[in-house]
Amino acid sequence: MDVGELLRYQPDRGAKRPREEEGDEEPRGRQKALVTRDHSRHLEMEDSDPDDHGTDRKKLLDKLDTDEDPEGEPVDESSVKKMILTFEKRSYKNQELRIKFPDSAEKFMESELDLNDIIQEMHVIATMPDLYHLLVELNAVHSLLGLLSHENTDVAIAVVDLLQELTDIDTLHESEEGAEVLVDALLEGQVVALLVQNMERLDELVKEEADGVYNTLAIIENMAEFRPGLCTEAAQQGLMQWLLKRIKAKMPFDANKLYCSEILAILLQNNDSNRELLGELDGIDVLLQQLSVFKRHNPAMAEEQEMMENLFDSLCSCLMLAANRDRFLKGEGLQLMNLMLREKKMSRTSALKVLDHGMVGPEGSDNCHKFVDILGLRTIFPLFMKTPKKMRKAGISDKEHEEHVCSIIASMLRNLKAPQRSRLLSKFTENDCEKVDRLMELHFKYLEAVQQADKRIEGEKHDMVRRGEIIDDATEDEFYLRRLDAGLFVLQLICYIMVEISNAGIPQLQQRVHQILNLRGGSIKVVRHIMREYVENLGDGKTEEFKESEQKRIMALLENF
Repeated sequence: MDVGELLRYQPDRGAKRPREEEGDEEPRGRQKALVTRDHSRHLEMEDSDPDDHGTDRKKLLDKLDTDEDPEGEPVDESSVKKMILTFEKRSYKNQELRIKFPDSAEKFMESELDLNDIIQEMHVIATMPDLYHLLVELNAVHSLLGLLSHENTDVAIAVVDLLQELTDIDTLHESEEGAEVLVDALLEGQVVALLVQNMERLDELVKEEADGVYNTLAIIENMAEFRPGLCTEAAQQGLMQWLLKRIKAKMPFDANKLYCSEILAILLQNNDSNRELLGELDGIDVLLQQLSVFKRHNPAMAEEQEMMENLFDSLCSCLMLAANRDRFLKGEGLQLMNLMLREKKMSRTSALKVLDHGMVGPEGSDNCHKFVDILGLRTIFPLFMKTPKKMRKAGISDKEHEEHVCSIIASMLRNLKAPQRSRLLSKFTENDCEKVDRLMELHFKYLEAVQQADKRIEGEKHDMVRRGEIIDDATEDEFYLRRLDAGLFVLQLICYIMVEISNAGIPQLQQRVHQILNLRGGSIKVVRHIMREYVENLGDGKTEEFKESEQKRIMALLENF
């Protein structure tokens, strides 16, 4: 290998986290700049003293050996300080030249390439999170954030790539102290707002810039995982608006759209402020429009299916907020979900989950009435009568399907007023009360599952007492959650439906329920016990006033059961 080849050698500066296949070509502008710099340096070599040629060759070979074996170069506090100082100098020099010669790219191009090089070198700091405090103390974080709005997007993307590696979640957990200092400094510098502004100017048709968007989303995900509290602030700094805009953009499906759906779902999780913000930004309509594609077509690939599930999860999360239920109703979300249930595509399972979220509780009253008006009973009861085999193939358990269907029917019994309530109750009387028969079949199925779980738990309690362990409230709560998971929650919904239809003033319904209970050795006492336990644990984040009135209502129904 001669000196010319060594001088022309350029390390790969591609994105750290490639989204798909890596492109082999550099962008034209960057290629041209690199050639210019190599050419000028080559001329300098030719003009230099021939005696120095061998020395320079040796130095270059040594440098190349060092590049190929980065582990040979120790990284300590001194070297990191030196690196940061070099970065600050190069950043200042580039800024100065750009101001001095704004229209002469050749005047500042060399400094820009030098700046890019030092940013690449700073990736080594990500291997030493306990030295992150130096980035803050020496003001490097502030300078890096400033470069996110650099006129040359290549420089901004290089900074994004560096920040992505510095905030890698595994690295952050290696040194909690260093991570806290770095994240605090980034948030203080309005990092999310700057990242969003940078993404707005990137052209995703250019691979390097599309990678830049992907890595930007990775930074946000890393920080949100390390500090969940920043989700509200991030959404308000323009991220929510940008995500909705990107999700609805008329572009082919790609890794960035999938990542946007993931970040959106993260922002909305257990966060009423963000749910409200999404509603105000017409996000419910955006979600419904994007999901409408899957009404008659299945996702083309596994990644697209993942995106569809993320959007459904986001919609379910938003419907936890009462104001968004109204937006969902006005946006004809019920009609879309009803169509999805009828079309029998992959979206059917998630549509059922959305209906459950949209109709539950007193806030779901309007949606319950509208669902009956759009002939939703014709759609939901066939799913109640038989759990579709396709659900199982899609990896959805019978329990999950039956839980959503029973919850929807229970919500309608709780919320509907005449005449819609009469239409619902008439469904239970048709075809010789076949719906009641199915209800009782499910009752005994889940009663058996819960009884088996109770036996296991009692055995565990007995063992704990024998070992002298104390069964405190936290342990009892854990056992109760296990019972709910084993099928108690579905059993409670089924018993609630039994009690409601028995109090509907239709004698044949109550007679059929009691008849099947007697035939199969069931007991009214057991049903009452299950419902009393349900009433005692009634909470669901509702107000005390609602909780008390609902407890009284259910206890009154039990007296007449």
